[in-house]
Amino acid sequence: MIPYGRQHLDQNDVQAVRKVLMSDFLTQGPKIKEFEKTLCHYTGARYAVAAVNGTAALHLSYLAANIGGGDEVITTPNTFVATTNMLLAVGAKPVFCDIRLDTYNIDEGKIEKLITSKTRAIVAVHFAGQPCAMRKILKLAKKYKLIVIEDAAHALGAVCNGKKIGSLNSDMTTFSFHPVKSITTGEGGAVLTDNPDYYKKLILLRSHGIEKDAHGFNVMSQLGYNYRLTDIQAALGISQLKKLDAFIARRKRVAKWYQEELGNGRGIFLPSASDESAWHIYVVRVKNGKLRILLAEYLKENGIATNFHYPAVYGQPYYKGHGFARVHLKNMEEYQKTCVTLPCYPQLTHREVKIISDKIKVFLEKT
Repeated sequence: MIPYGRQHLDQNDVQAVRKVLMSDFLTQGPKIKEFEKTLCHYTGARYAVAAVNGTAALHLSYLAANIGGGDEVITTPNTFVATTNMLLAVGAKPVFCDIRLDTYNIDEGKIEKLITSKTRAIVAVHFAGQPCAMRKILKLAKKYKLIVIEDAAHALGAVCNGKKIGSLNSDMTTFSFHPVKSITTGEGGAVLTDNPDYYKKLILLRSHGIEKDAHGFNVMSQLGYNYRLTDIQAALGISQLKKLDAFIARRKRVAKWYQEELGNGRGIFLPSASDESAWHIYVVRVKNGKLRILLAEYLKENGIATNFHYPAVYGQPYYKGHGFARVHLKNMEEYQKTCVTLPCYPQLTHREVKIISDKIKVFLEKT
């Protein structure tokens, strides 16, 4: 079976983890700071705070920004539920903006009409590793004095307007290091920021809200959480970051192969080709929902795994039962009926891409 995504580990990764396992610190040791500094060096951000996963990173960023009860936050429905679940967790209300049908990102041209006196922030999600139109989003946020948080779970290694994601002058940027992401720490995440006040609060909230008092004793000054990453995971992250550019180059190569093999037409629509994307996933669209299911089943029968990224968040049963049942967005619903995620990861070979593409073409010729 060709999976839709997978991690890439080598002996350098194994050795990095082994060294930590034989050291004095398995957690709360020096590798955390080293990993955070490496993230800053790679992205150009001033501060990085590692966390136990990408969801925790989102939660910490919302807490650090004091987003809470009564606040509205504009974001995309085309994302993993963690983006908005953590808004609900802090008491805020997600306000869903429709997507573009070229990048599948939030439609920056539809954000302004959603802004009200309750709007506190915009959360931009770089879907599939393709950067959002951040220049316009940041300009809009400045006009209305809104916080901007980038959910870049898909986009470590992506570039926007000539700058690495993580250094675009947003208030905070979050990453995920799940095994199918650009790099992996097993599970893991991080928040990047240039703001020293946010940084101090993120550090505090990550570890139970405990800090040192004037006498050097631990005191809990705020309600925090245990969102600490281990040194074991941090060591793996440091090793993985050394290979990140090579990973992204290979993902771009896979996307180019699909473009060459499939082209547009023949009943299939390919994502916009972009040298800036990190190509976390490769999503195509077909003509209708029935064809989408049949194609996924056909590929599975032929040893090729697919996935669906994503059904609209507002259409999830929980959200429909908690105030979002009447939300309907035209482009999002067109997209979710027709999207199929094809395999895309660094180890995928040209031969495998050709096999996948040939199977798709055979299927489309039959339907």
